[in-house]
Amino acid sequence: MSDHGVINVLIVGESWISATTHYKGWDQFSSTTYESGVEPLRAALSAAGIGIVWMPSHEAARDFPDHVDGLAQYDAIVLSDIGANTLLLHPDTWLRGQTRPNRLTVIRDWVSAGGGLAMAGGYLSFQGINASARYRGTPVEEVLPVRISPWDDRMEIPEGAFASIDRPDHPIVAGIDGPWPPLLGMNELEPTPDAEVIASWAGRPLLAVRHAGRGRTLAWASDIGPHWCPESFVQWPGYARLWSQAIEWLCGRR
Repeated sequence: MSDHGVINVLIVGESWISATTHYKGWDQFSSTTYESGVEPLRAALSAAGIGIVWMPSHEAARDFPDHVDGLAQYDAIVLSDIGANTLLLHPDTWLRGQTRPNRLTVIRDWVSAGGGLAMAGGYLSFQGINASARYRGTPVEEVLPVRISPWDDRMEIPEGAFASIDRPDHPIVAGIDGPWPPLLGMNELEPTPDAEVIASWAGRPLLAVRHAGRGRTLAWASDIGPHWCPESFVQWPGYARLWSQAIEWLCGRR
C-alpha cells in the first residue's frame, strides 16, 4: 500500500466489445464497437484528488497482478462488471494449458494484509446474468461483506428503487443529503453476520462494508453508471461525495 499521501485506486473492468449484425432488406453487414462505463466513477474520484489506474477487462485477463506484491502500489481496488473467469483464465492457462496463480486468492490475501476492496454491481458482478460472473464460493467472496446467490442475482427495478439509509452516521454517507435519486436495478445479496449495512432497498443491502483481516471491503449492489445507476444519480452531487468517501473509508482515511 502507498504512504499517507495520494490515495491510489485500481479500477478493474467496465469495458466491453459489442458485435452487431444490421439487416436492411436483402442486405446485411456487421459492425463492432468498443465501449466502456468507467467514466462516471473515474471522473468523480479524480475530482477528489484520488489517483486512478483503469485496467479494462480485456487487459485484466493478461495484466492483473498474480502476486500480492504486484498490488502494493494500490490502496484500493474496485472490481466492476468483470466476471471471475477473466481473472481466473490468464492467456497462459486458457491458450497454453499452463498453471498460474489464482488471482482471486491474490486479491483475498492482499485484502487480509491491509488492502481495500470494493465490488460494484452489474451484469458481470457478484453472480451476475445467468450466474456467469461466478464469484460465489471464491476467495473474493470470503472477504466481501455479502454472501452471493448461486443463481442469476439481478433485480431489474424499472420503476425506481429509492435507498433507505440505515446508518446515516457512517463516514461514507456523512454530509450527503437525501433523498437519494432512484436506481434502476441491483444485485440480490445477503449481508454477512459481521457486515455493516449502510444503505438498503426492500430489505436487501445496497451498500455494505466489513473489516477483513487488516483490510476493509465494500459491496455496492448497483452499478457505477447507466443503466442501473442512471444519469440522474451520476449527476447528483451526492454521487461523487459517496464514492470519494467510500474510497477514503476503504483506505482507512475515515
